Amino acid sequence: MATPILVTGGTGTLGRLVVPRLRDAGHAVRVLSRARPEHAGGVEFMTGDLATGEGVAAAVTGVETVLHLAGTAKGDEAKMRHLARAAARAGTRHIVFISVVGADRVPIVSGLDRAMFGYLGEKAAAERVLADSGVPWTTLRATQFHDLVLLMAQQMAKMPVMPVPAGWQTQPIDAGEVADRLVELALGTPAGRVPDMGGPRVYAMAELMRGYLRAAGKRRPLLPVPTPGKAAKAYRAGANLAPERAVGRRTWEQFLVVRLGTPTTAPRLVRDAA
Repeated sequence: MATPILVTGGTGTLGRLVVPRLRDAGHAVRVLSRARPEHAGGVEFMTGDLATGEGVAAAVTGVETVLHLAGTAKGDEAKMRHLARAAARAGTRHIVFISVVGADRVPIVSGLDRAMFGYLGEKAAAERVLADSGVPWTTLRATQFHDLVLLMAQQMAKMPVMPVPAGWQTQPIDAGEVADRLVELALGTPAGRVPDMGGPRVYAMAELMRGYLRAAGKRRPLLPVPTPGKAAKAYRAGANLAPERAVGRRTWEQFLVVRLGTPTTAPRLVRDAA
């Protein structure tokens, strides 16, 4: 446990799953965060900001492997540039990056495209920065996490009518399954772009929302909303999907049972998931 593995985004949806898995595998873990949590739980926290580069050099010092999980709607290219430069100077031997399925298949042409799907363009740009950095690397692309679909459904259900992007499909995957794969990759050798990970089923967006409403015991009418722009057109065509890499096991219905199931809704959802 002498050489720690650095995790960026270690307090996020994915990071909270990856960090304990690394610890359980017997590895020391260092987390780069803008703020130190109240309880470190045996993890070394270092404060820094990938957006500005502040504290990044100190965080990568003495580190051979970095798991770069920090991601936002914008700024991922700059964050990767700061991280990769610091890692190259420190002699880091491996950066593992989590990206998004379809990052290079959704065209970001107009301001509207950028407003709706800019994070995909940022992920693709960050991938290129990493590949050109000189640091050995591995990039894994995954489809949308169940957790993020749930958050979106919960937000939309606050309205009397739930707006649903017309024609959209998604292939949600369990974040824990992605975390398992990332730990496996981090403990291995640099492999470049590895096969994508997709959830077990492709769903229409309206189907996902109806599943959430049933599980939450809510009633809301769904309103299909047209989405203009080239990026949205690519999304409707399935650029965000990886049906040939449907390696995930937990379905949306099974996820909802775990997160929202009640004595009245769980039996039906279990039957639906079977």
